[in-house]
Amino acid sequence: MFDFISDYDDPTLLGAFWMTVKLTVFSGVGSLIWGTLLAAMRVSPVPLMRWFGTVYVNIVRNIPLTVIIVFTSLGLADIFGVTMGAPDDFALQGFRLAVLGLIAYTAAFVCEALRSGINTVPVGQAEAARALGLNFTQVLSLIVLPQAFRSVIGPLANVLIALTKNTTVAATIGVAEAALLMKEMIENEAQTLLIGAVFAFGFVVLTLPTGLFLNWLSKRLAVKR
Repeated sequence: MFDFISDYDDPTLLGAFWMTVKLTVFSGVGSLIWGTLLAAMRVSPVPLMRWFGTVYVNIVRNIPLTVIIVFTSLGLADIFGVTMGAPDDFALQGFRLAVLGLIAYTAAFVCEALRSGINTVPVGQAEAARALGLNFTQVLSLIVLPQAFRSVIGPLANVLIALTKNTTVAATIGVAEAALLMKEMIENEAQTLLIGAVFAFGFVVLTLPTGLFLNWLSKRLAVKR
């Protein structure tokens, strides 16, 4: 029943784009969680946490995604033996390693987008919350982050669209997503322009509705000041 959902090596066009969707969804959720934690570290009153968040974001943002994805495969899997719970299923292992690399990279951009949203929240609101006895975690989760998320839906939409396109880098470690199938089809067929146009249209279908919906949501949920 769940073969279509769990198939990590489908050579068909729909299967390749379904892999792209799965990479985007899992990486997007993971990036949002890790990026939110990084943003909390960036504004934390604890110097060590601020230092870690700052160093992580500045280093990861300046490393090419291809290097990070290749490291997750050659470094984590081949050198350190990290199998991501799938020692005998190389397709599943490659998928999980690709998601890990995409999360590590994209979370840095989520963090900076969210931090810009945090900076738009009036300082007086946080001070008033602290005066009522709320600690840093409570102020951040109850007062600051809800407003910050509403103000950065647009920038986060851009990060999600970029993530969808960045999933093509997973082809470098053999994940059977759209870019890998396109490469194989171009190598085997003589219709390069047609094949390229089909895959370009596929990515437009994936990203355009997402961008339009999130931009509409951004305007609808915008914080009125």
